[in-house]
Order: sequence, then structure tokens, then C-alpha cells
Amino acid sequence: MKAASLSLVSMLLSLPAMSVLGQEKPAQPNVPTMSGALVMETILGLALVVILIFALGWVMKRFGRLPTGGNSLITVLGGVSLGPRERVVLLEVDGVKLLLGVAPGRVSKIHTLGVDDLREHADAPAFDKTLETALKGKSS
Repeated sequence: MKAASLSLVSMLLSLPAMSVLGQEKPAQPNVPTMSGALVMETILGLALVVILIFALGWVMKRFGRLPTGGNSLITVLGGVSLGPRERVVLLEVDGVKLLLGVAPGRVSKIHTLGVDDLREHADAPAFDKTLETALKGKSS
């Protein structure tokens, strides 16, 4: 019995070796070699993706957020960048116009504008016209 079990174990252990010896070499998959054209195609594809990311970032920075519906309670009338992280924003909330200063971690109300304030400044000449007349008067 011991000899039978020993021969059975030795036969089971030799099966993997027999299967390896009886097989031919496995077929190699057809892998293309790394050619210059393949490298250029990869580099151009990566460059196109990077350019697309920068272009979309520029468009979003230039034109701001996408327009929302007209039923908004708060309307952004305009804004001016004062530095890399500071802005002055003009908002209209329920007919009242607010001038806000926006900085990282802080929003402060600068001024509340009434309807009369805006009409008073709408009649004033534009700054470029005033500067042009002042320069003409100085040169004459």
C-alpha cells in the first residue's frame, strides 16, 4: 500500500513536467515594434490633449461661467479684478444694487447703490473723452 501511494504521488508530481516537455513553444503575439512614427503619434496625441486643456481653461477664464436662467434672485452686473485674488463685484438683489469686495475667505459690502446714484454717473462723460480733452488743452 505504501509503495502504491508513493508511485501515485510520484506520477502526480511528474505530470506538469511531462506536459511541459510535450508542448511546443507558445506562439508569440504579433507585437509591433516601437517605431519613430508610433512615438511621434503618441507625442502628438499627448500634445493635443494638453493644448485642449489649456485652451478650455483660457476660455473659462475669459468668458466666465456659463449663463444661467433669468429667474435668478441675484444678478451679477459686473466685476473688476484688483489683483490675483481680489475682485470688486456689482450685484443686483431684488432691485437693490450692492458693490462688494471679494477676497479669499472674505466678502465685504463696500457700498449700496441707489437708482439716483447710477443715473448721476450715467450722464458723466467717459474717462477716455475727459483725458483726451485734457491732453489736447495741455498741448495747445
